[in-house]
Amino acid sequence: MPLYERGLDAVRALPGVAAAALSLTTPVGPGQFTPRMEMAGPPVDPQGPIWGNLISPGWFTTFGTPLVAGRDLANGDRKGAPRVAVVNQAFVRKLINGNPIGQTFTLYPRTPRSLGPIEIVGVAADAVYFSVRAPAPPTFYVPLAQFDYLTEIGIRTINLSVMTRTQSPTMLTRSVATALAAENPQVGLTFRTLSDQVSASLTQERVVAMLAGFFGALALLLAGLGLYGVTAYAVSRRRTEIGIRMALGAAPAGVVRLVLSRVSTLVGIGVIAGAAASLWASQFVAPLLYGLEPRDAGTVAGAAFVLAAVGAVAGWLPAYRASHIDPAEVLRDS
Repeated sequence: MPLYERGLDAVRALPGVAAAALSLTTPVGPGQFTPRMEMAGPPVDPQGPIWGNLISPGWFTTFGTPLVAGRDLANGDRKGAPRVAVVNQAFVRKLINGNPIGQTFTLYPRTPRSLGPIEIVGVAADAVYFSVRAPAPPTFYVPLAQFDYLTEIGIRTINLSVMTRTQSPTMLTRSVATALAAENPQVGLTFRTLSDQVSASLTQERVVAMLAGFFGALALLLAGLGLYGVTAYAVSRRRTEIGIRMALGAAPAGVVRLVLSRVSTLVGIGVIAGAAASLWASQFVAPLLYGLEPRDAGTVAGAAFVLAAVGAVAGWLPAYRASHIDPAEVLRDS
């Protein structure tokens, strides 16, 4: 039995391991595999790469990917047995007309490395491959045990994926390392949780979001300072009018409302215009978003609330000072 299969059996026997599997690559991980392939029958132009993965039985269970047709890869799918594969739904939509079960394809066709025919025995649901933002590409999954991965595929690294429901992934690391070292003390190991791998794949988006947030906060600060300055200047120009109003019996609360009504009008017009502009511009930023709709109502409402709050604070300070004007002093100065 190859070393990687012995290691897989040892890890599966560990307490806390719900499922484990081997593969050439993992979701949003390195090691992308895009060999040239050809379907049996009429030529098909896929218009883009066809992605592949070498996996062991149990890989779909480990990552929670359901099968929608046919069967999963089994332990009997080994060297000497007919070559088989499971494909995803994107593969079926792009390359196959009719029932995919039983159809065949060849890897590296018309070359000395030609591998085939490979029969499709199952269809898996679409799942993330190299990016959480990109749609699932056409992908096939072939049994690792049916390939000499050093000579036929030319790979030297195998990924072991482990799912646990009772322990945190970091707590299971030591047990996995011990089990693999017992099979071969010289094996090189690198551990990484799937959440860390997904997070690393979104580094660029996270940096862009931080920069956008910084410039957005800066723009909000400048807008608040500008509104404060305009309101303070307007209050200073109306100082005599406000003093006369207070001398005639106007209450301080009425003065505050007078000033804030003008500020509210400006903020309201800005919010309406900004919301309309953001809804129009959302079509251009949609490809940059992940996990958020470009016209998310909650986000637009939250932004409007923040703008209104900043406008209220910027307008309240001059309004508060205006409500404490001494009418006698204003009348003497005038």
